Amino acid sequence: MARYAGRKGLVYMSTTGSGTATAVVSLTSWSLDMTQDKLETTSFGEGNKTYVVGMRDLSGSFEGNYDDAETKIFTGAQSTDGVKLYLYPSSDAISKYAYGPAWVDASISVGINDVISINGNFSANGSWGILL
Repeated sequence: MARYAGRKGLVYMSTTGSGTATAVVSLTSWSLDMTQDKLETTSFGEGNKTYVVGMRDLSGSFEGNYDDAETKIFTGAQSTDGVKLYLYPSSDAISKYAYGPAWVDASISVGINDVISINGNFSANGSWGILL
């Protein structure tokens, strides 16, 4: 069992649903949320609530520093067929990742006393593979 520092995380993204994904530069964090619907099946007389699982919902976010040479996030956010997204917890464990088609939203934040930052949110646009 190995543990890793987050400083070697990677995000690869294409700018269209059919494009080639390449590394997104200047990101500082990403998150992946894999929730699943829980549908209540409780019947009369049971001692507690019971559930079955429904559809999985996959979404997440990323953020980083604005780099004027990095345009994938803003171009991908305008794509009419989504993007390809690959999330790696560490470049030291390149066989561990999550990947799939996604819809991306992008934002930029500028403040007088701050570094210009970019933020993005994504939602699944099809089936994902999880190899974490």
